[in-house]
Amino acid sequence: MTGSGFAEVDGARLFYEVAGDGPALALCHVGVGDSRSWDDQFDVFAARHRVLRYDLRGFGRSQLPSGPYSHVDDLRQLMLVAGLERASLVGVSMGGSVSLQFALLHPELVSRLVLVAPGLPDHEWSEEVERFGRAEEEALEAGDLERATELNLRTWVDGPSRAPGEVDPAVRRRVHDMQLQAFRTQVAAYERTPPPGPPMQLDPPASVRLAEVQTPTLIVVGELDVPDMLRIAERLEVGIPGARRVVIPCAAHVPNMECPTEFNRLVLDFLADSD
Repeated sequence: MTGSGFAEVDGARLFYEVAGDGPALALCHVGVGDSRSWDDQFDVFAARHRVLRYDLRGFGRSQLPSGPYSHVDDLRQLMLVAGLERASLVGVSMGGSVSLQFALLHPELVSRLVLVAPGLPDHEWSEEVERFGRAEEEALEAGDLERATELNLRTWVDGPSRAPGEVDPAVRRRVHDMQLQAFRTQVAAYERTPPPGPPMQLDPPASVRLAEVQTPTLIVVGELDVPDMLRIAERLEVGIPGARRVVIPCAAHVPNMECPTEFNRLVLDFLADSD
């Protein structure tokens, strides 16, 4: 199929889009965005690939119902709905973590792997990131979603070395709108009884299973991202057999949005070289 729609996946109504022909490619978005964060990639990638993008639970137009869930299982079910038997995965941040877990659980279903500033659940976060997390939680508990959104923009879009005025205002505005919508959905969901979650995590975690990754892997990170993400990228390069790491100098945590031309070239060249 080609087009957009909703799929019922393990009790949740999830939004997705499919376009293009060619080798299959699934896009898994950043935690401060939704499927719209791929607007600068979707049509470009669809010129060479059959591309799936979707909103993870609690983001964009996707629901966040009560109870436990698995982002990996959600992606697997949406690939089936879209007719993707085997696909390359491109994931940013939280989406990178989902993609890595997917590749470990379903190696036979993954052709190539692009991990963009992915998180690792057991990473020992710096005081800088811990301080951001505490401030975000305080803002959410106070019901100040705008404050919580701005904290995410300052941390992840601006990064530690730039003021807001040094960042493309269009990128900040797009992330603001996506993050604020996600907070509204998630806050409402967690007010229900029982609340959503917990989400499935690998046990043992992905961080101690990196040597098991069997697919060609490209790691991308923005030079202006928080130092934690640069360290995680280095850790993945060392731990994943044959992995290659590329640092994009013009971006922080969302290089696909800040530097789409360079990002698209990197990803498409990697996929073509691996075919």
